[in-house]
Amino acid sequence: MSRMGKNEEEELLRNNPHLKKYLESIQKKMGRPIFYSMLTGDVKGEKYPNVIYLTKEVVFIHIYRTEDMDDILYHAIEPILNEGEEKKRDELLEFMYERAHLRINIKTQNELRKAIEEVLDEITIVDEKSAGKLGKSKGGKVRVTSIEKANIKYDITKNIVGGGPLEPFMRDPNIEDIHIITGQNVHLIHKTFDMVETNIDINKKWASTFSQDFAEKIGSPVSDGQPIADGTLPDGSRVNIIHSKDVSLKGPTMTVRKFSETPISITQIVNWGTLSSGIAAYLWLCLQYGRSIFVCGETASGKTTTANAMFVFIPPEKKIYSVENTPEVQVPHAVWQQLLTRSTGPKEGHVDEGDLLRAGLRSRPDYIIPGETRGIEGRVVFQAMQTGHPVVTTFHAGSVTKVIQRFTGHPINIPKTFMDNLDVVLIQMAVERKGKRLRRVLSIDEIEGYNKEVDGIMSRTAFQWNATDDTHIFKANRNSFTLEQRIAKMAGFEDPTMIYAEFDRRKHIIERMVEEKIFDYYEVVQFIWTYYREGEKGLPISI
Repeated sequence: MSRMGKNEEEELLRNNPHLKKYLESIQKKMGRPIFYSMLTGDVKGEKYPNVIYLTKEVVFIHIYRTEDMDDILYHAIEPILNEGEEKKRDELLEFMYERAHLRINIKTQNELRKAIEEVLDEITIVDEKSAGKLGKSKGGKVRVTSIEKANIKYDITKNIVGGGPLEPFMRDPNIEDIHIITGQNVHLIHKTFDMVETNIDINKKWASTFSQDFAEKIGSPVSDGQPIADGTLPDGSRVNIIHSKDVSLKGPTMTVRKFSETPISITQIVNWGTLSSGIAAYLWLCLQYGRSIFVCGETASGKTTTANAMFVFIPPEKKIYSVENTPEVQVPHAVWQQLLTRSTGPKEGHVDEGDLLRAGLRSRPDYIIPGETRGIEGRVVFQAMQTGHPVVTTFHAGSVTKVIQRFTGHPINIPKTFMDNLDVVLIQMAVERKGKRLRRVLSIDEIEGYNKEVDGIMSRTAFQWNATDDTHIFKANRNSFTLEQRIAKMAGFEDPTMIYAEFDRRKHIIERMVEEKIFDYYEVVQFIWTYYREGEKGLPISI
């Protein structure tokens, strides 16, 4: 966690009067919050947190709980225009609309954001003595102070391009899910504080308009006749809207699954306890030596987060081929074919996951990553594994038995004898432990193959979570089918049991990285890839 120094705080308050005003209003009630430039999991579990952290530009988040409060509150601090600023904004918007026809090549949201900023620069002149005063310069430009300009730019951008009242959440990288129910304060799933209530509500007067506006942003309009919409925001976040009051009794509701611009690192996940350093070391060996892994669990159990974190273990020179319905897979490799399905437009132009997977078999990838396997495309996934391509995908299932049942049953119908193409099944769930909501890898199972005598698939448990003390037990220590039978020879060990010494070495490296707080995703990428290229001697810390 990056705690701010006193000078940094003072500069922040000077440049952001809305933050200073908010701070003055709450200090007597709860004392001065602790300021952070970046929030990590170090404050997780605090009973009475009182922290303010930065998001993008002028938005700040205050998370706190006092002794007279039942739950933690998430308070978004953003510029709110005063009457004078609103008048200047309206005048500037008129100028912007007049010039809109001059901007004909805007195709993306980022280009629109940039255009708004450029036009504001063209039609304003900064005059620090013009606070609250309407008036133009000799050149016909609107006079604004630097603070007014920043506030107006934020207001215009959030309402035209951004998320409107949800904009603070869209700017906060610590948010996983946004839950909107008409007439209630918005709730969030926060990466550090789990479910929190916010200070922002969607009132009944304009909830209907808001849901329709947001549906247009994802290119999937809603109405009373078509009340449900699913889509993706330009940043990759997934949106589900239920619009009609006949269907959603309280009024329009919406759920946003936030897309994380920077993946969470494997060391951070170890630090949080989602998985152990031993599991990380095991996955490292599996991915280095081309084993296929299914990451399974329920909705919102953190499957995609764990999968993205482990891709760093794929050697840097490998070619990656990913196939998704919505862009969630993130890999750091230079040679990465990232492909998306297409379900809009004429039916003959639709491209499904199976089509893209079949095309992938012809493009000579080293690893194939279907973002999520749901149905009959599972046949192509197994076809890829049969042809020697390691596959890593997520799948909805709660146990290795359910995985086998779903793949060998209708509609996927994989022959049982083919199941040994899959090496590892990782099960991850969101669990309640001592009143806290945690994400934990519950088990890792190794698929050995088909047993004709019992007409079943043989598997063995490699790791298992112990709920009593919140630890992961390496049950297959010195007895791992995958490590000994499928990796040891590829790694050059004549004695298969020597693979455990290599496992212990990787486990120790992960532990040292956690001790040294190497949690930044790209720093972890550089660390692991340096190990691949130079070995331990090239690492920046002692091992």
